[in-house]
This record gives sequence, structure tokens and C-alpha cells, in this order.
Amino acid sequence: MNWEKLLSLKRFGDTQPRLRINQNETRLGFEVDYDRIIFSDSFRSLQDKTQVVPLSKTDFVHTRLTHSLEVSVVARSLGRIVGEKILEKYPELTEKGYKMNDFGAIVATAALAHDIGNPPFGHSGEKAIGEYFKSGKGVQFKENLSNKQWQDLIDFEGNANGFKILNETTEGISGGLRLSYATLGSFIKYPKESLPKKPTSQIADKKYGIFQSEISFFQEVANELGLISTGENGNISYKRHPLAYLVEAADDICYTIIDFEDGINLGLIDEDFALEYLIKLVKNSIDSKKYHQLKYKKDRLAYLRALSIGALINEAAAIFLENEESILKGEFSISLLDKCKYEAQINDILKISVAKIYKNKQVVEKEILGYTVIATLLDVFISAVNGKYNGNMSNYEKLILNLLPENFLNPKADLYSRLLAVSNFVASLTDGYALQLYKKIKG
Repeated sequence: MNWEKLLSLKRFGDTQPRLRINQNETRLGFEVDYDRIIFSDSFRSLQDKTQVVPLSKTDFVHTRLTHSLEVSVVARSLGRIVGEKILEKYPELTEKGYKMNDFGAIVATAALAHDIGNPPFGHSGEKAIGEYFKSGKGVQFKENLSNKQWQDLIDFEGNANGFKILNETTEGISGGLRLSYATLGSFIKYPKESLPKKPTSQIADKKYGIFQSEISFFQEVANELGLISTGENGNISYKRHPLAYLVEAADDICYTIIDFEDGINLGLIDEDFALEYLIKLVKNSIDSKKYHQLKYKKDRLAYLRALSIGALINEAAAIFLENEESILKGEFSISLLDKCKYEAQINDILKISVAKIYKNKQVVEKEILGYTVIATLLDVFISAVNGKYNGNMSNYEKLILNLLPENFLNPKADLYSRLLAVSNFVASLTDGYALQLYKKIKG
């Protein structure tokens, strides 16, 4: 892979090349990507989607929206640090107009969108959609789908749904948000289709990132960027875009530190115990005198959070630059933080978060609610859409159809597209609206 191709400004539908040297610096293409995501309905819905605690009304607990904004800020710093060194190493990029901030803008935008495809009720929302098809009423559709189409549904993946949201063509709108291919490449953490599952131990093969409905466009993006194909026997998979490692690192940094912070603020983790773990992470940079002058818990916590994030940003950027050549060759097989000197401290924090936050009774009870809500919505909406397509809707299904967006009035001809469209719609719902629809349906 080479950086000039990886930094492609091309967008869906372009017939002429977009050269960096010709870009308007006041309205740079990579920054346009950021704006388009910020103003999208899908991004706005993240304000009422779970990050840690589902349906939390506590004002200091993060939602998917605040998490995504914070990940974007961290990613921008990572991109700029890396970009500065990349331009020094490859001066021909500077000659073609590329600048340090381009890297920051690309990674920040991809990070901003990284959770845009996640269903309501956190990661349990993904599992709830998958289990509806795998072991719920949706199992009836298996015989009428290909293996890969079926895998898309039973292993429903927010990353793949995000790529669909960003790029889906609808009536009157071709190519979705029409983001630059550099941004799209950086967004795709798992550049492969749903089968085969985990063909290698490489981090890029841990999950999948593309539904069957977007395979053709994904291949166009991958070929434009010069990603390395790894697919065999007709299967579609590629090595990661190098900047996807920075997006992943930004997300890892934020959920490690900030989910932990939420646990402290919620009283799920003892403050003294938690602060001790954060201090271990920043023991080389902490100003002990300044720290002990801070009177309030929230100020002490904010100080340690800032130091921790700063330390991990510098570490992740250093690891990327040390391994840049192997990353370009597709030979780097783990996440950046898996190789960092703070791995032991990070693992300690994550163990506490799992025990005290993610498995907390309040979280578990609301995730259970999510399973019931999502299964019910999928069942009634799929029944109505298929009834509309087959021309045998009941009166009840006619009423249910009115709860769906207008595009469902003309259902797709193939079953896979209909099932994926309903799953995509349910995944687009906020926690609150999904619960509201469930209550209406259940009377």
C-alpha cells in the first residue's frame, strides 16, 4: 500500500480525479466529510443510545454521541502526530499538497462515525438482532437465503451497518453521504464479509465490516485505495487501511478510560481504589503536588483522565510510527494498544470495568429488556413488510406499516433486502424510541 492512494479524495460517482493540490483550503474535502456526518440524522440519534448504562438519565454518564465526539478528538490528535512524521518520511506527499492536518481530519471523521451503525441498548442490541434470526422467529427465513446473507443476519454487526448507513443509495440520493474513500477506508476496522468467520488471528479478521448488500461498492473503495486483497476461493477480504488502526486506538483509549470514569461517577467503583489504578497509568507524568491540591473528586478524576488519555495517545502514535512499514505491507496483526507498554495497567482497568460496570445488575436488567424490545419490533415489522410484498397483509399489519418510514411502502423484491432493511431500521432507533414503539405495540 502507498500513502498517496490511501489518502484518496475520490467520492461515490466521481468521474474526474480529485487532486489534493487543487483543494480549497477553507473547505477541504476531508473536513466536508466531518460536516456531513455531524448533520446526519443517524449521528444525531446517538444522543439517546447506550454507551455503558442503558436508558440512564444521569447527566454525567456518556451516551454514544458524547463517546463518539470524544473518540473523534482523540483520533484527531493521533492523526496529526502521525501525519507530521509521515510527511517528513515521504516528502513527495507534501509536493502533492498533503498536510499534517489532513491525517487528523480523516481519522477524526472516521472516528466520529465509528458507532453510527450500532443498535439501541448497546452491544446487546447487536446480539438481540442476531438471536432473533438464529434462534427466534426469524429462523424460518434461513432456507431462502444464501449462507453469507444468513450470516449477516445471525451475526448482525454494527460496523457493517455503519458502512451501509454511510453509503446506502435511496430514492433521490445516490451514494449516501458520499464521503471520501480515504475516510471510508479508515472507518472499516474489519474489511471483510461475514464468511468465513475469523479466517486468521489477525485483528482485522476478528469481526466483519461489510454486508452482502454493500460488497460491490466496498470492492470499488478497496481497489481505489490500493488495499491488499486477502480473500481466497471467491471470498472478499482485505488488509486494513493503515489509518483504521488509529481509529481503533482512539476508541480503545476512550472506552478504557472514560467508561471507567463513568463507573466511578455512578458509584459502581470505589473512588480511592479506582484513582489508584489511574495513578499507576500516569505515574511518570503526574504532578503529585498539583494532584493533592485538587479538593473535589471530579477534579481529581478529570486530571487523571486527561493525563491517561495523553499518555495513551503518545504511546499509540509511537507504536504506529515504529511499525509503519509493516502496517503498509499488511503485516501488522494486532491493535496498537495490544503492543503498548501500558498493557498491564489497561488490562487491570478493563477487568474492573467488566466486573463492576458491564456486569452490574442495573446494566444487565436493561440489556434483558433490550432483547425483548428488539425481538418484538423485528417480528411485527418483518411480518408487515413481507405481508405488504406478498399482498396478504392483515388489518393489524396495515396499521403497523404506518409506523415505518415511507420507503417500506414499496418493499424490496428479494427477501434478504427486506430483512436487512427492517433490521437496519430497528438498529437506527434510539433506546427511548425503541421502548416507546414497543409499548405502543404491546398496548
